[in-house]
Amino acid sequence: MSAALAFPEMVTLADMPRHHARLRPEATAFEFEGRTTTYGQFEAHTNQVAHALLAAGLKKGDRVVYLGKNSDHYFELLCGAAKVGVVTAPVGWRLAPPEVAYIVGDTKAKLMFVGPELTETARAIAADLPGLKLIAMEGGVPDWPAYEAWRDAQPDTDPGVAIDEQDIAIQLYTSGTTGRPKGAMLSNRNVLGGWKAAAAAGLDWNNWGPEDVSLIAMPVSHIGGTGWGVVGLLNGAKGVVAREFDPFKVLGFIERDRISKLFMVPAALQIVVRQPDARQVDYSRLKYILYGASPIPLDLLRECMEVFGCGFCQQYGMTETSGTIVYLPPEDHDPAGNARMRGAGRAMPGVEIRIIDENGRDLPPNTVGEVATRSASNMAGYWGLPEATAQTITDDGWLRTGDAGYLDEDGYLYIHDRMKDLIITGGENVYPAEVESA
Repeated sequence: MSAALAFPEMVTLADMPRHHARLRPEATAFEFEGRTTTYGQFEAHTNQVAHALLAAGLKKGDRVVYLGKNSDHYFELLCGAAKVGVVTAPVGWRLAPPEVAYIVGDTKAKLMFVGPELTETARAIAADLPGLKLIAMEGGVPDWPAYEAWRDAQPDTDPGVAIDEQDIAIQLYTSGTTGRPKGAMLSNRNVLGGWKAAAAAGLDWNNWGPEDVSLIAMPVSHIGGTGWGVVGLLNGAKGVVAREFDPFKVLGFIERDRISKLFMVPAALQIVVRQPDARQVDYSRLKYILYGASPIPLDLLRECMEVFGCGFCQQYGMTETSGTIVYLPPEDHDPAGNARMRGAGRAMPGVEIRIIDENGRDLPPNTVGEVATRSASNMAGYWGLPEATAQTITDDGWLRTGDAGYLDEDGYLYIHDRMKDLIITGGENVYPAEVESA
């Protein structure tokens, strides 16, 4: 089965609510703090959001900002905006106000949707951005429209705007470790292409059914949060949205909401697995835990495999690659340990990986260089930064990740560190990850 045949009716983010509302309108799309939204309701709400954006004067290519913690309404905004070609830029709620102000200004957004925790930050920012209109996601802010009232004032019919898979849908900002945060522009094809290719390849850990329930707990301002929510929507699963990631509440979600799949970072896994009641929870519904964003110690992984009793799959990727491009499959996870468990894994379907030197030449196996990748998931570029884009993506489509690593003889990728973290001592190249491993 080719990637083109996987979910052929869903080409853009806008198509996901349409498709599942047509097939399973009564199935649950999201649960959030006692609020349940069916796929039929989700489709209607995204149509209303689309009309509200048009009524506000926004047009294709404009940006809107989401400043808040996780919410089911964020995904309404994301898919509703996609229906009219408006780009959603979620901003990290943990950022300092000057960082938030820079990002919001950089987007040139006309509308900002604000969670209740960020009201004062948003008010301060808006004072310096007179063209910015604020909408309160949960209401209760004088002089600001409440999101649900703003949405529900519009018709729930499809707006009928022609949207292409190459149109930008999401703008996620990088961490800014090498300067100001940069807005990575992700098209519909970037966001959906990798998961559609994985579905076409029939990877066991990526098989989803209508009975699946995913926990969306990573921040939506990161690809780990938004991307995980999107893959659940693509597959028509039920998404349980956690306002923020609280490792002390994960066990409750797993047992109460019968979670079958979730994504966590290793540091959070450590807290979860070492809670006093971790060994008393019913994990019978839990199929897979996906983990990534940093290496995981073998002892911790072994402990998690014993306690949770489910499959584990490591994910490696970055904002600029729309998330996962390399995975370590469950069959490579051995409680006794093996060499591959120190690696990131092998390329996802449709993804090419190379290791190159400073001149862009391929390096032989087991030789550390810069990781480069090419696939449909590579971003369209950095917003308003053509030079930075040209430095990152070559003319023939290879994206330089900035990560140092090597490929073994079997094509498994091992990450050493960021290239810029390289230490040269005594004429030898030393990466901090090597020191930490030792």
